[in-house]
Amino acid sequence: MTTPAPSGPTHSARAHSFNAAAAQYAANRPSYPPALFEALEELAGRPLAGARVVDAGAGTGIATARLHARGADVIAVEPGAGMAAEFRRALPGVPIVRGDGNALPLADHCADFLTYAQAWHWTDPALAVPEALRVLRPGGALALWWNTGAHDVPWIAAAADRADRHFGLDLAAEKRNLDARVADPAGRLGFTRRDIRWSRRVPLATHLANLGSHSVFLTDTEERRAAFLAEECRHLLTAFPDGIVEETYDVRLLLATTPTTPAAPATTWTA
Repeated sequence: MTTPAPSGPTHSARAHSFNAAAAQYAANRPSYPPALFEALEELAGRPLAGARVVDAGAGTGIATARLHARGADVIAVEPGAGMAAEFRRALPGVPIVRGDGNALPLADHCADFLTYAQAWHWTDPALAVPEALRVLRPGGALALWWNTGAHDVPWIAAAADRADRHFGLDLAAEKRNLDARVADPAGRLGFTRRDIRWSRRVPLATHLANLGSHSVFLTDTEERRAAFLAEECRHLLTAFPDGIVEETYDVRLLLATTPTTPAAPATTWTA
């Protein structure tokens, strides 16, 4: 039994919590399936190969690495010092600049794609949408995506219920509400949605470390975090006695393209 939850952390505290756990994040968070990038290219109507891509809120570079591997010319934008340092260790050949989606440190009309992997919810859409329209070239694509737990899988639903009780939050609702209304409340962009299911099999220790790298855990007390993860380990060993957990995800992709009115493309990333 865990102790009562303290008052919830602020949005800012959760956003900054990753910097102290960047190595844990990089080592244990899931990546993304090839089908996601195929859907991104299909909806955008152009390949990633040869495209200029800004990966905003890049974190430790999990999505950036996939975009780079598909032949994109990528620059990453990341606000956090700890996450940026981990990014540079993992992807020394990919440029990264410090900044965030509310004020991108980039030139006008410099990108064919602007991507946010697990990151748009840390922006203010009232600022981030105009910034996207400024940075993207005419006909460019703003792509937002999140790995969300597949709650029709019984063990995942049960685990989510345990987490909700622990934190006094509805974490599943946060994921369910990741749609166009949340992404762009003012309705300036017409997002198309695509959900893609995939899974990975990982040791129980990796699964628990993945859980512990989420902001609600990182901003909890050490005592409560340790107690929850120990109890969760016991539950999961019942479901996965061999110690290998099959995590099932639905990647939610939202993509919108900008108007095609001609504008002079930037020749450099920064103004």
